[in-house]
This record gives sequence, C-alpha cells and structure tokens, in this order.
Amino acid sequence: MTIELTLLGYTLVLALVYIMAAAQARTKQYGTTWNTGARDEAMPPLRPLPARLVRAQANLFETLPLFAAAVLAVVVAGRTGVLSEVGAWMYLLGRLVYLPLYALGVPVVRTVVWMIACVGLVLVLWQLLCG
Repeated sequence: MTIELTLLGYTLVLALVYIMAAAQARTKQYGTTWNTGARDEAMPPLRPLPARLVRAQANLFETLPLFAAAVLAVVVAGRTGVLSEVGAWMYLLGRLVYLPLYALGVPVVRTVVWMIACVGLVLVLWQLLCG
C-alpha cells in the first residue's frame, strides 16, 4: 500500500472526528431528544463553538472528495511520487490543525492552515497530471 493511501485513510478517520465533534456539540446544546428525533422543529441558533464545529465540518467536506479522488487517481495511475506524498501529508496535517483553530475562533492563522491543506491537494493533482 502506498503512503498516499495510508494518509487518505488517516484523513478519513479525521473526518469522523470532525463529524463527531460537531454532533456532540450540537447535542450538548439541543439535547438527546433533538438528536434522536426527526429534527423537524425550528431550533435556536447554535452557540459559537457548536456553530464553528459545524462550519469546520462543512468546510472539510468541500475539499475531502477532491482529495480522496486525487489520491485514488494518482495511485491507480501509478504516478505516485514525492509531490503526491508531500501533498497528502500537507492536506492531512493542515486539516488536523484546522479543526482546533476553527473551534477556538482563531482568524488568519486558520486561513493560512486551510491554504496549506489546499496546496497539498494541488500537489497531489500536479503529481497525477504532470509528474
């Protein structure tokens, strides 16, 4: 198995952490009855922390399918290399650091970390298309 696939696996585990963090924070605010119910009723806005965790999860899910597809494509095409490995590391580590930064409401640095993860995605694509 390639390092890129291993890093994709770790990234998927991290995605579960994003999901569980957002779900736990929402449930803490709204209660288990809301969580286990149909969720049809209007609820008050989320407090800052749960709202940030929900937004962080949504943000991850904007690029995660692209990252997963890029990693799978580079591996299937047999075009893995230094760029795809470094890119996969950048994406995973960027997304790992991004969650607590977003949860804490840290501006600017959070955006820089997001950009690092996106550059990682671009490196995987570059390796696939040009490597």
